[in-house]
Amino acid sequence: MNLYINGRFLTQKISGVQRFAREISKRILEISPHGLPAHILAPPGAAACPADGLPARSCGRLRGQAWEQAELPWHARDGMLVNLGNTAPLLAPLAGQAQIVVVHDAGVFSYPQAYSAKFRLWNRGMLHALRHTRTHFVTVSEFSRRELQARLRLPDDGVSVITEGADHILSLTPDRTILARHDITPRRFVLAVGNLAPHKNLRGLSLLARSLAALDIDLVVTGGLNRTVFSESDREQSLPQPAKYIGRVDDTELRALYEAALCFVFPSFYEGFGLPPIEAMACGCPVAASAIPSLEEVCGPAAAYFDPADPADIERRVMAVVEDPLRRGRMRDAGGIHVAGFTWDRAARQLLDIVGRHAPVASSQPLFAGQH
Repeated sequence: MNLYINGRFLTQKISGVQRFAREISKRILEISPHGLPAHILAPPGAAACPADGLPARSCGRLRGQAWEQAELPWHARDGMLVNLGNTAPLLAPLAGQAQIVVVHDAGVFSYPQAYSAKFRLWNRGMLHALRHTRTHFVTVSEFSRRELQARLRLPDDGVSVITEGADHILSLTPDRTILARHDITPRRFVLAVGNLAPHKNLRGLSLLARSLAALDIDLVVTGGLNRTVFSESDREQSLPQPAKYIGRVDDTELRALYEAALCFVFPSFYEGFGLPPIEAMACGCPVAASAIPSLEEVCGPAAAYFDPADPADIERRVMAVVEDPLRRGRMRDAGGIHVAGFTWDRAARQLLDIVGRHAPVASSQPLFAGQH
């Protein structure tokens, strides 16, 4: 049997989901046993410039959702298809093929205002349709597992959980020129990372931004807005003021920002996992995050927490970190210990275990026993 990875993510801009897909795919190609060859199938053009050196096989003639729904199942018909980016073809399981889909959260149900109507309608319908097929759901936190089970009425064994990793950020050389280019002084700024979608709650940082400015400390915000996914919102209202908005940055620049920041603030109303706080901890940056179930699960005791709906609480909790160097030191130490278990190798082995349990093979034993 072959293992096929849906490589549509290679045509998309990098965000948390695409980062997950790239890192998991790299590790699967490295550790997949000889008895189960792994291949990345991608739309035309994606394989010409494979991201991160991923060897993708270009197939079909279509692109985007049309390629994923109409052509991908045909090219993966002799194996198990793994979909890493929230969507999967409906034809594959309807034709009797087994597949796995990683759905990172239930945001289209639980926080619909963050998404465009078109995106929300398609994804809700697709997920409901997939639950009636030979598709096994995987997600990235116990919080998201409970949400998906409730929203899609899945059985207890209908959703598996794997972790994510943060070690990719440590494999990169930090590009510290980002600081000079944007006139950012090390240890004189607080960092916020996130696309400009409503559920990221960047506007909740305005009170904090004013308090920081009074101490001559910047609030630095990175990120962009994908209008094909997220709903239109007033950009001026979505951004905290005053703040230094520097747009999208690459991973080498992001590592430099994490390492130079006084602390990292993550005010989201809703997350399925929350990769940036774990990245920040890996880089030795203290983290202050929303007191929501997914972030409390993922960040554990290593972060400071605040009520994301209360700007005064955000300001109070973050300033307590900013103004206390001893506390920041303790948080850096706690974060380093906590994040050690978040590796992409571990995540890939967990996913391969799940593939082994759901692959259509004539065996009562998992193909990848002991991969954890």
